[in-house]
Amino acid sequence: MSTTPLGRRETRNGVDRIVFTRTFAAPIADVWAACTEPRRMERWIGTWTGNPASGDVAFRMTAEGEDVPEEVYLVEACEPPRRFEVRSRDGAPFSADGSGPRIAWQHTLELGEADGLTTLVFTQAVPDGPVGAAMAASVGPGWDYYLDRLGAAIGGADPGTILWEPYLERSEGYRSLYS
Repeated sequence: MSTTPLGRRETRNGVDRIVFTRTFAAPIADVWAACTEPRRMERWIGTWTGNPASGDVAFRMTAEGEDVPEEVYLVEACEPPRRFEVRSRDGAPFSADGSGPRIAWQHTLELGEADGLTTLVFTQAVPDGPVGAAMAASVGPGWDYYLDRLGAAIGGADPGTILWEPYLERSEGYRSLYS
């Protein structure tokens, strides 16, 4: 497996983001469902409960084990089947020992369809400085992993066959994007 990051650094609306693009040979409605319906999401990343129309949902990453706590996300935009934007309600310390500054997770999912292919663009806001570099080193390989699991799920393969460990080799490449 390549150690080259698949994501890239980009500034959108004045915010630094890590941006991931994937293309699927599937209709936009199918990719949207795989990314937003709790039972479909559970195959590759996690599940959620609640009512997005109320403004928030509780998300739990099931692909990381049974003891992962849920996080509440505020739904900032939901425009099926093209755009979904969320922000974690509570910031969490982002450091190895848990003492770092509190960071809110901000994610945007955008979908487009052309010529029988659906393109997914997923972004995560990344702060400036050493915290942003550390975050990119962690979440960059993680999103490569999860988006590959999404591709497997959409393609009818078993996402469980995708192993996490090789993705760790991309960590320093992602860190360098923000150093």
